[in-house]
Order: sequence, then structure tokens, then C-alpha cells
Amino acid sequence: MIKITLPDGSVKEFENGSTPFDVAMSISSGLARAVISAKFNNETVETVTPLTTDGDLVLYTFDSDEGKKAFWHSSAHVLAQAILFFHPNAKLTIGPAIDSGFYYDLDLGEETISEKDFKKIEDKFIEFARGKHQFKLRSISKADALDYYKKENNEYKVELIENLTDGEITFCDHADFTDLCRGGHIPNTGIIKAIKVMSAAGAYWRGDEKNTQLTRIYGISFPKQKLLTEYVQMLEEAKLRDHRKLGKELGLYAFSARVGQGLPLWLPKGAALRDRLENFLKVAQKKAGYEMVITPHIGQKELYVTSGHYEKYGEDSFQPIKTPKDSEEFLLKPMNCPHHCEIYRVNPHSYKDLPKRFAEFGTVYRYEQSGELHGLTRVRCFTQDDAHIFCTPDQLHDEFMSVIDLVLYVFSALGFEDFTAQISLRDPKDKQKYIGSDENWEKAESAIINAVKEKGLKTITEYGEAAFYGPKLDFMVKDVLGRSWQLGTIQVDYNLPERFDLQYKGSDNQLHRPVMIHRAPFGSMERFIAILLENTGGNFPLWLTPEQVIILPISEKYQIYAKKVSDVLENSEIRALIDSRNEKTGRKIRDAELSKIPYMIIVGGNEEGSETVSVRKHSEGDKGSYTLQDFISLMKKEIKSTLEQF
Repeated sequence: MIKITLPDGSVKEFENGSTPFDVAMSISSGLARAVISAKFNNETVETVTPLTTDGDLVLYTFDSDEGKKAFWHSSAHVLAQAILFFHPNAKLTIGPAIDSGFYYDLDLGEETISEKDFKKIEDKFIEFARGKHQFKLRSISKADALDYYKKENNEYKVELIENLTDGEITFCDHADFTDLCRGGHIPNTGIIKAIKVMSAAGAYWRGDEKNTQLTRIYGISFPKQKLLTEYVQMLEEAKLRDHRKLGKELGLYAFSARVGQGLPLWLPKGAALRDRLENFLKVAQKKAGYEMVITPHIGQKELYVTSGHYEKYGEDSFQPIKTPKDSEEFLLKPMNCPHHCEIYRVNPHSYKDLPKRFAEFGTVYRYEQSGELHGLTRVRCFTQDDAHIFCTPDQLHDEFMSVIDLVLYVFSALGFEDFTAQISLRDPKDKQKYIGSDENWEKAESAIINAVKEKGLKTITEYGEAAFYGPKLDFMVKDVLGRSWQLGTIQVDYNLPERFDLQYKGSDNQLHRPVMIHRAPFGSMERFIAILLENTGGNFPLWLTPEQVIILPISEKYQIYAKKVSDVLENSEIRALIDSRNEKTGRKIRDAELSKIPYMIIVGGNEEGSETVSVRKHSEGDKGSYTLQDFISLMKKEIKSTLEQF
């Protein structure tokens, strides 16, 4: 017999060789029908995998992220099978699950796949799925695996296998289809009831522009047709909320081919939006004891060699900038933390001085591959609301808890309610990716785990997602498409203080090493604004929106009164502009609605004579006539009531 521990802490005994499906059946037949994936001792297993030791078991349905991952990964196999039916000479590469479905990369040679082919691929997919073929994982030797794909003339799979070792190579079979695969599948293809091929795009093998360009086919699938229908409807809504579309319509930012890919240009309205977000956080940071600093956009290469960033991120950074001086090289900074370490080093510190909290809206540069750039969510130049706290080990817990409070305050104020706190730990099987001692890592990881437990946050734990210098608490926010984005992050670091030889004098009059907390509630201004745009549909809170009021004179002769109204509003710190175009009032109202300006003030003869304003609200229509002071009171009350919630 073996003992299986379930997530609620209960322990059940089963015969050796029982499967996750058997465990689910022992709980209820309904769960057994719904379970599609499992983890045993934190390793992904199939529902039919025999369990031969005591251990912890988690069962997943499609409603869970892990269940979707298995469902969509399995669907990628069926997608590849369907594509091979029409393109038998295609070479398969990889087909992973992603946040919203899955994709498969293929080398089609001289052939192509376009949107007109999607329907026939979908039909063939469903035909194969209805066969209810089991996904069967089997181990295979490296020699046999290489032999199989060499006969297939598939150099991509051969390259993947050559980087593996005997004992860790598995194939997955279903029907007459075989693929190199690590596992994590649903029981059979029949569970997949609906499929939509979303798009076809180019993708370089292994993300390297020097390699062959492949065809990437994106898809999404569901266990019910109704779920696909709802998803497609959500996509239509998401198109209207796409930050790239809204950013252009609202005049927030632009890109220029002459400036370069992934380098956003912030237009006046966008710059004003960013400025208000920055000021919002600066006020909160000042109350929390942060001091603002400013650091250069470049640093000597040696700075990043010391920090370890050059070794770990050198390939993803812009290449060194050479100066006329021999052997002198600078880098566009990929991170702000080395600069802040040097600021700490400027003056000696006592334990009485700590914690020191240095904050900066610092712009950093990463050379993202051109195929991965996407609006504001993936750029090559972005600004982090970065801060670094240098504290004693005894202060670490309270400081970490305070940073969590700050992140939650920011999310609450801006309407980010659907998020999960991801505890990002190092990969215990590959410690070479990280710097520092096991002792320091264990202390840092324990600090995060204990703080999160005390806060009672909804969490997941991901191994291998830590920064190279320390573990993280990443705040994963879901957008309107259900995709998760990392926005806020908090990191505990014992290692950079060692590499930079940071010190403080303790109460014992001896020198000690401070602990460093890295934190960024927004994450990056660019990504945060992109997700904020999509979540709000461009209808920002009144306190944040670039233009709060637009004044619409019904003819040119009321321009003077419109200017008088504008001046009074501006003197009351209400942002207003005048639409002085020679257009009909109806056209001006429609344009103001499209620009998502919260309030419209219409002024004509009646308003001028009575010194009032006629008010309309975005998407709500006419709100009647107000004296100017009453309207100002209305605005300030709305702003105050919104901000006081936080």
C-alpha cells in the first residue's frame, strides 16, 4: 500500500500502482470524469501514471491553470497531426501550451498555410479528436530517438535530442501520430470538443534570427463548444480594447521606424498620463520613507560584470558602447540595481541609518528579438518604478510586508483585482544558473514564503523563475483575455550586497552585510499602461485621465465664454480643453465620445447669459445644467470619493 496526501492535508491509502484517476474515483465519479491532469510530488504526471511511492497528489480539471496547460499541450499534438495530413512533408519542431491556447512550429519547406486553410485544419482536428485516442507516453533510448528522427530527416528534433541524455527522453503516441514530448497530457483526444486556429505567423527556430524561419500556427481548444463561443465573443471585445489600437486612437504613444523597433515615443497625452501615475506612486513612496534618486542610462561594463548581469544577460543586452579610449566600454543599463548599490556605497552607514530606501523611475534597455516585440508589453526600452531597500536582517520581514502593502495599494487604486502572487524560487536541479550560497538562498526564500503566508495571499509556486541573484514574489495580473502578465515584483537579495561589498556598522561596532530588497509595484510603466488601457478600455479613472473635460462652444461667438470656463476649471486644478473647430455640435460630441473624455461642457447663448454650463457625461449622455462652481464641486467629489477608497 502507498499513502497519498491530498491538498486538503488528508491522507488516503491505495494499492501500489494506483493512478491519479483511481484516486479521483475514490473521491467521486464526477471528479474522475472531470480530472484531466495531475502532479505527484510536484512532478507533472498523466492521469493513468502508476503511483508507486508515498507522496503528495494534486488533481487538475480544465478549470485550473495546470489543467488547461495539459489540455492545450495535448491539443498541440492533435493540431500537428491535422497539419501533417495536409502537409505530409512538414517537419515538426515544438508545440507548447501558452497562456491562451497553444502553438506548433513547423518547417513547411516551400509550402504555406494561410487563413483560408484554417477551417479544413479545424475540421480534420475534430475528426481526429473524435477517435478518442489515448495519449501514451513511453521512454525511448537516445540512440533510438535519434535514429527515428534521422529517418524522418528532421534536423530540429535531432538537435533537441542531442541536448538530452538517456533516461530523460520520452515519445508520446496517439492514433498513428508520434512526437518527442516530456509529458503532461489529458487521458484521450475525445475530451477535446472545440478548436479554433487563431493565426499563422513566422518564428525563427529557437528564437534566433540567424536560424531558419518556421511557420507558427496558433490555436485554442475547449472541452465544450459553448466555451469556445464565449471565448470568441471575448476576443471581439478584446479587439476593441487592444492597447495598440487604443493608444493610437487616444494619442498616447507612437513608434517610428527611424527611431527603432520597440522604442516607444510618448506623445503629450501619454506623457501626461505617465506623469500622473509617477506622481501617484511618488506620494505613496514618500509616505513610506523612500528617497528619490536618479542614475545614468549607461554604466561601465565592469559595473555589470561585478553585479553578474553581464554574465547572465549579456546576450540579451545591447552590445557594449566603445569610446575613443582604448579598452573602455559602456553598456546601456539593463537593470537599475547596480547603480543603486553604488549610491549606497557613497556614504558609510550605521544600523541606525537603516533601512535606506532608494527609489527611481529608471529607464532600462534589453535587446528583445524583433519577433517578440508587441506594442507596449514587449519593448526594448522601458521604465521601471524601481526601488531598492537596504536593511538589516532583523528588518527584512517588516520591510517586505510593507512593500506587499504598497503593491496591493497600487493594484486596488487602479482596479487590478484578478491577480495571483507567484512565489518564484530557483530551480533546485540547476543551481548553476544562480549566484550565491545555499544558505543565503534558503534565508531569502523563507522570508518570502513566510511573508506571503502571513498576508494570506492567493499564491502559486514556480521553481526556476527566480532572478539569478534571489527569489521573487511576482504579481501575475490577468488581462481581459485571461492572459497573465507579471506587473509588480518584490525580490529578496543577499548576493548583490556581497558582490558590491556593501556594509553597515552594527550595534556591536562590527561591520555587517545588509540585505537588499528589489521592488517595482508597476513593474514597468510601459507594460502597466498597456494592461491598464485594455482593462479600462481607455476609460481611465477621472483622477488619472489626461483630459477630464472638453468644452464645446456651439459657435465661434461663444469662444470667449468657453475660454472663461476653461480658465476657471484650470484654476481649480481640473484639466480642460476647448474644441474650437468649426464643426457642428453633434460632430464635436461624437468625437469627444470616441476620445473617451469623461465630461463634455456645451456652451451657447443660454449658458453665457446665465453663467452656467450644460453637462454631458461620456457614455451616459445629458446631465443637465450646472453653475460652474456646482460642476467643479461635482468633479472634485467624484475624484475624492474614488481616491478615498484606497
